[in-house]
Amino acid sequence: MTKVKTVAIGGDHAGFDYKTQLVQHLEKAGYTVSDFGTASADSVDYPDFAHPVATAVETGTSELGVLICGSANGVAITANKHQGIRAAICWQEELATLARQHNDANIVCIPARFIDIELAKSIVDLFLSTDFEGGRHSNRVRKISC
Repeated sequence: MTKVKTVAIGGDHAGFDYKTQLVQHLEKAGYTVSDFGTASADSVDYPDFAHPVATAVETGTSELGVLICGSANGVAITANKHQGIRAAICWQEELATLARQHNDANIVCIPARFIDIELAKSIVDLFLSTDFEGGRHSNRVRKISC
């Protein structure tokens, strides 16, 4: 198992509280976290935070990423515009594991309005600690980018 060390994180106003708690959780676990905001619960536009996280993962500045918004749809759609990004919306632990194992997802998107913070922490932990299986999944993943 590969140990991820660097994580990019960001979210909009709906994800602010979860992002704050996840940053503390990840730093306590020994990760180096790059926090791309937002810095408050004031209304903001999610692409302003999803693009920098996706860029950090895309360029290798961070190994994996975490994005949080109300439904996770907006941040996932935005991040997936970047080449080489495979952002997966996860609201259950098994989805986080499968996103890494089968899809080599490199950003997990958390729907803050639909799951509690403890489940969010567990999903992020599983996502960061699960390796891509490769094998039969590798050819499928290679076919994703345009």
